[in-house]
Amino acid sequence: MTLISGVGVDAVDVARFGAALGRHPAIAARLFTDGERSEAAGDVQRLAARFAAKEAAMKALGRGIGAFGWHDVEVVRADGGAPSLRVTARAASLARGRGVSRWHVSLTHTATVAVAMVVAEE
Repeated sequence: MTLISGVGVDAVDVARFGAALGRHPAIAARLFTDGERSEAAGDVQRLAARFAAKEAAMKALGRGIGAFGWHDVEVVRADGGAPSLRVTARAASLARGRGVSRWHVSLTHTATVAVAMVVAEE
């Protein structure tokens, strides 16, 4: 039987996020792995969706910002192109502590908003 350990949802205002990246370009390296930055290819909507996924993962673990490093959760693409999460370091430790063995992630965005939903499964 599959048990849901947690669900997290987050929405990011794309214009506001883009403005923050414009004011502080170095923040992209702090928030995203090399792979995420490469995959997004500078597209602020894609970056905003990935940021939303990181925050949604924190919420799915019952935690808030600062619970783990931004690079501890990485949005990667499965062979078919669907997004998935690679969870490492402190985030992986928290997940193990909650019995999480599998993640599900959905990303969507428009020109104005990026949304991510993350489900943590035992």
